[in-house]
Amino acid sequence: MKLKFSHVDVLVRDLETACDYYAKLFKARISKTLVWERGGLHVRYAIVMFGEERFMLVQPICGGLKDLLEASGEGTIYRHCYSTPDIEAAYDELLIAGVQPEDENGKPLARDNLNSPSGARIIWLPKRFGNFSIELLEENELDAFMASAFSDTP
Repeated sequence: MKLKFSHVDVLVRDLETACDYYAKLFKARISKTLVWERGGLHVRYAIVMFGEERFMLVQPICGGLKDLLEASGEGTIYRHCYSTPDIEAAYDELLIAGVQPEDENGKPLARDNLNSPSGARIIWLPKRFGNFSIELLEENELDAFMASAFSDTP
């Protein structure tokens, strides 16, 4: 499976305060605020970019990430994200390896249901080690998502 590191996701209590901090500290570009809501998970998030580096700040509203924030605290890195040129091939390789891809809530994900609320096709590996998660995104869709997230931002 061909993978390229994309970013990490970091939990914060106040998205605007965190974005302002990194914009000032790193002179980072901050995406517009985005919302993810599906299956009981509801978050607000933004992408922080400086040079080629990026990470996502995630403010949970409700769901499992809200519980994780309360239990583990602000600044918790809970996910590593990778892009792949062919998400369906990655899905198939995971199945062959005996791993059932999941959705963001840990439920089995069917190959014909890879679309996310953001529009990109995404799969998650089951959490095997505590709360740590790995997300796989289709490369060309990730690039389009990033471009869209930064449209209309300074």
